[in-house]
Amino acid sequence: MTSKLRARMNIADAEPPLFAGVDVGGTSIKLGIVDNQGRTVAKSGIPTLTHLGPQAACQRFAEELQGMLGELGLSLGDLAAIGLGSPGTMDIPRGMLLEPPNLHGWEHFPLRDRVSESCGNCRVAFANDANAAAFGEFWVGSGREYHSIVLLTLGTGVGGGIIIGDLSVDGENSHGSECGHIIIDYHADARLCGCGHRGHLEAYASATALLKRAEEALLTGRPSRLSSFRSDLTALTPLLIGQVAEQGDELARELVLDTAMYLGVGITSLMHTIDPAAVILGGAMTFGAHETPLGREFLGRIRQEVQARCFPVLAKRTTIDYASLGGDAGFVGAAGIARMQLLKPQ
Repeated sequence: MTSKLRARMNIADAEPPLFAGVDVGGTSIKLGIVDNQGRTVAKSGIPTLTHLGPQAACQRFAEELQGMLGELGLSLGDLAAIGLGSPGTMDIPRGMLLEPPNLHGWEHFPLRDRVSESCGNCRVAFANDANAAAFGEFWVGSGREYHSIVLLTLGTGVGGGIIIGDLSVDGENSHGSECGHIIIDYHADARLCGCGHRGHLEAYASATALLKRAEEALLTGRPSRLSSFRSDLTALTPLLIGQVAEQGDELARELVLDTAMYLGVGITSLMHTIDPAAVILGGAMTFGAHETPLGREFLGRIRQEVQARCFPVLAKRTTIDYASLGGDAGFVGAAGIARMQLLKPQ
């Protein structure tokens, strides 16, 4: 297999020990080699090819990692540990995937141990992918100055991660930090979440939810530049809605800012429950984040909603901001969790 290695720093400048991080997704697997300071030495990626099964993915991942290390003049023996982030559902203590909805055919698979075996019995730390991303932001990203953070990843769904100190909140049954599934609407006709339950934050503030609300508005005949897609609603994307909103379209802007309002409601509940130092927003649906007027307005609307609903002390002291690691957060955080577990007293 040809490695797609992209070096980020000279290996001679890396501070040992070195860790590998892997972020398993339904479409791709992202890999990185990370030093003791959380700096990315190199990164790569391969397609997941879920239909080939999890054992084949473990072998392909191991081959890619060995190729990356070889190009750096290293081997698997030069790694202190591997951090592995995967979507749920999962049993973290046992290293098992249970019934991951985005990895069909991977049910009840001992992913942690199979990755270890494929990588020369290297020590492997197992984590939920959203918690791994949260740890990445906590370690070296937007949360690095804080003792505790909540990360919300805005994409097809709403992922969540909670870090307090060096603790990733996994929960008793490996279902902790499922922030996208807090309830923001208890009514019987509340929107249906992808998990099958009603009223969850994800049913209102995910990309899937945004597109559903856009479709409903267009079918009522609301005037909008988006109406040209009424005959082919599958062509609508959050990116397109954001672009039209930035052009001054009233409906598109309303859809974006309503998403921010729902997030503000959910974030308020998380702040009242956890009292984190910071809430970090990442994922693909941040409308350009700080780089665009819409992204800044989106964040401002979230903060406004929190200010109106939250306890005054929390509203004043809690930072709400965008993530900074982008797509690297998952593998960086997985490596960081491996580092944390390695350094724990036995």
